[in-house]
Amino acid sequence: MTGLTQQFAAEYTKKAVPGMLRAIRTIKWANKGILVGAVAASYLHQAHFLLMLGAGFFAWIVPGVFDLAIVSMLTITQTVGMAGDAKRAALKLLVVVVTISAAVNAAAPGPLGLRIIFALIVGLVAGVEWVAGKIRPDFAAIEHRETELSNHTTTKPALAGMSPATVQPAPAPAPATPASMAVPEIPARLVPAARIAVVQHRQTTGAHITADELATRLNTTPAVAGQLLTTVGSSAQAPARINGSTPVLVGERR
Repeated sequence: MTGLTQQFAAEYTKKAVPGMLRAIRTIKWANKGILVGAVAASYLHQAHFLLMLGAGFFAWIVPGVFDLAIVSMLTITQTVGMAGDAKRAALKLLVVVVTISAAVNAAAPGPLGLRIIFALIVGLVAGVEWVAGKIRPDFAAIEHRETELSNHTTTKPALAGMSPATVQPAPAPAPATPASMAVPEIPARLVPAARIAVVQHRQTTGAHITADELATRLNTTPAVAGQLLTTVGSSAQAPARINGSTPVLVGERR
């Protein structure tokens, strides 16, 4: 299931951007169609009304000028990077042109409801063009969705269904012991000999034997001798007497 989920997420991500671009193009083409239809209806309605008033040839020019002015002013106000004073001037002129065009549509003869509809068509022209200028991808939402999908598909199956509190970090590995700090291994055969040497040295000199002295007597290293002293202990008792005498190490003089 994890492999299928990752494959689906990869295909979804690969097709997400083309899908959004197609949606934006479709919406813009639909807006253009609405804009053309609304401008044509408003233009013909105003031209018909002006013909009835005896405007003659100008009845076909004046409505077109007003409708084109609406589209032009809206384009200026919605263009990214346009100077601020140009946008403010275009917005002011847009209000004037829309008001005049709507008033002409509302003044035409006919039922009240029909005149209201034709007056609202002018507002529809302005509104559609305003929305068209706002159509663009929401990059923050796209990035958030991509992060959400990436985090979901990279979750390990072993952690599925586990709460964050139950997931414990792996323990840190123990630091490696340097070779110089390694504890030397004590030969078992040296322990009895070390015990005898400790007792004899104390009986002979009245002092505790040192690691160097023990290493010399046992022919071993000071490190091993030190471990032997720790194992045997400075308070070791004298070894048991054998045949009425204390055992003596090889090479030791009594």
